Amino acid sequence: MKMKSWYKPFLLWFWGLFFGGILVIWFVMWLIIRGVLGYMPPLEELQNPKNTFASEIISSDMQSLGRYYRYENRIGVEYKDLSPNLINALVATEDVRFYEHTGVDFKSMFRAILKLGRAGGGSTITQQLAKQLWSPRANNKLERAMQKPIEWIIATKLERLYSKDEILLMYLNQFDFLYNAVGVQSASQVYFSTTPAELKLEQAAMLVGMCKNPSLYNPVRHPERATGRRNTVLGQMEKYGYIDEATRDSVAAIPLELHYSSVDHKQGIAPYFREYLRGVLTAKEPKESDYSEWNKQQYKLDLWQWENNPLYGFCVKNKKPDGSNYDIYQDGLKIYTTIDSRMQRYAEEAVSEHMQAQQKSFFKELKRKKNAPFSRQLTQEEVDGIMNRSMRQTDRYRIMKRAGVSHDSIIRSFMEPREMQVFTYENGMIDTVMSPYDSIKWQKSYLRCGFMSMDPHTGHVKAYVGGPNFAHFQYDMTTKGRRQVGSTVKPYLYTLAMDEGMWPCEKWVYDSVVFVLPDGKKWVPRDTHEKYQGDTVSLTWGLKESSNWMAAYLMSLFTPEQLVKMMQSFGIQGQLDPVVSLCLGPCEVSVEEMVDAYTAFANKGIRTEPLYVTRIEDANGNVIGMFTPRTHEIISETTAYKMIYMLRAVIDHGTGVRTRYKYGIKAPMGGKTGTTNNNSDGWFMCFTPSLVSGTWVGGEDRGIHFDNMAEGQGASMALPICALYMQKVLADPDLGYSENEQFDVPAWFDPNEGCK
Repeated sequence: MKMKSWYKPFLLWFWGLFFGGILVIWFVMWLIIRGVLGYMPPLEELQNPKNTFASEIISSDMQSLGRYYRYENRIGVEYKDLSPNLINALVATEDVRFYEHTGVDFKSMFRAILKLGRAGGGSTITQQLAKQLWSPRANNKLERAMQKPIEWIIATKLERLYSKDEILLMYLNQFDFLYNAVGVQSASQVYFSTTPAELKLEQAAMLVGMCKNPSLYNPVRHPERATGRRNTVLGQMEKYGYIDEATRDSVAAIPLELHYSSVDHKQGIAPYFREYLRGVLTAKEPKESDYSEWNKQQYKLDLWQWENNPLYGFCVKNKKPDGSNYDIYQDGLKIYTTIDSRMQRYAEEAVSEHMQAQQKSFFKELKRKKNAPFSRQLTQEEVDGIMNRSMRQTDRYRIMKRAGVSHDSIIRSFMEPREMQVFTYENGMIDTVMSPYDSIKWQKSYLRCGFMSMDPHTGHVKAYVGGPNFAHFQYDMTTKGRRQVGSTVKPYLYTLAMDEGMWPCEKWVYDSVVFVLPDGKKWVPRDTHEKYQGDTVSLTWGLKESSNWMAAYLMSLFTPEQLVKMMQSFGIQGQLDPVVSLCLGPCEVSVEEMVDAYTAFANKGIRTEPLYVTRIEDANGNVIGMFTPRTHEIISETTAYKMIYMLRAVIDHGTGVRTRYKYGIKAPMGGKTGTTNNNSDGWFMCFTPSLVSGTWVGGEDRGIHFDNMAEGQGASMALPICALYMQKVLADPDLGYSENEQFDVPAWFDPNEGCK
């Protein structure tokens, strides 16, 4: 029987198209492999995918303090740290034949085609990983169709280069779970406040459920939808034997329970410290031309840091193996700090508790002030000057100025009421109607503070709080801010006297001291202890009562240059003018420098510089930086013993006695209060045998302060923060600080030796 006339041409066309199609597919694949069509990553990139990982800041007690990242909050996790629930849920739901195929599951793909996608998309986990790593977002279906064969080839290459476990790990480390939670480590923390290893079955199922479409199954915005998807995952796990039916039913009945915490650098523990550390690590070599004329002192301070502090500019000074600089935003560094997360929380709680109470008292006083929040002592002209400077420093002023608006028009706009939000301690941000001018005054009406606590022997900084609320008062008053120190400067003067052979027991007939200044004018410091005039008092009494006349007497025995030299040996780096009034503390010093200085008293005359970081590791766990404390022997042990004796008297019987009778702290402790002119600054420094702490409290401007001494002195403004902090620290047995720990003063030391 003869073949029909059309059949032979049909066969020729059919087989021609078939083999031609295969040839075209082969040719397209060849072009893809060669990188002619689309992007085919080279072997080196396949072997080392360019993942960007956030750097993690870790406390001394191994808690995460936060992360540095630019675009993606991704922290790598090892396979051994993944919950089996997570792995089983992912395979059962996304790629049940994962352990059988070699990158492309043609069986699943053809099934998806025949069922028009109703049985799933047919993409393997390996293909999805290839898409995450190397496929840009497609603008249309055609572009997406063109990406598919590229991902097939990349997937097969990945399967040859990596084990199945490694592919699963890369996928889970890469996936974006929304809310800056990139990777399962971040997602576990953001949604459940846990780790991948500790994920419960229902939690793992929810995260895997998001892999299909994180926006559609967003558990924060669509909890019911996310719960349904979670239960679908549980059904897949039961279907393929990972869990039994009873487990599926019992877990599916559990309501969705999130412990959601958004990722924001302004939130979480130690935000001031994290921001300080970020600036230090990424600092560049200071160039004098980059500093304005009025800021040359800061240039000197930064230059000293660059030349002497290995942590300062770490990312610029150190290079990766490829010669590029380390990047804290994407290199996945592990930064091990000296901060103790428990002590940091106690410090933040102490600051919050006291500052809120202090603010209520301050608001009561402001109600009686015409120019609130400014002191009655300021003239209207001085207030206007401060407010004009403040307005010029705002973004509103700068933007309008760049737009060509005149100064007068800008100022008028500051006076126009408008809807806005302002901060309150009681209710957070509240809606109100207020002029921008008044909003500046409202912001200025909040008192600021700085606090730091460190180990005087190791230099380890245990707690660091730069202000009352980082989200709303971001200027760091612990290291950036410099304020007059008042009477907390006096221990340096007494140290000079003790080092020159004087003793705490030495007597002096109490009287005013007159200084004749170089210009011929006379200076007599004021004092609040005139009633003791003519009495014989000891040096110990003078320090514990914070007597200005006693400080003036000691200053008369030495030169201002000697005091400056002594203060510099204590680590005070700012401007110190060699004038006799320096003995009363008009110099501006940071909280960090003051805490650093007071370590010498508790450490037998050896000053220990603050140490913030002990080591830094790269993403592979290699140590790339080790940091050790720097010490300076500045006074003799005997001088340190003398100072401990006198500074303990300040706490036991003097201006710091509130720590005893009001806060009930019994531990051996030395310290010093400080208050500057007009109560503009309140200070308190304290130290035990193993801990040195210091705090400052005051207004944003020196013209903002309590006008009454009772609430404006350092014992009222600053002391409570240190006292509350020490209460909490000493009450925590896990920290190892004891009220019974004694200063290491030898039995032979007698503070009255020089008076016998």
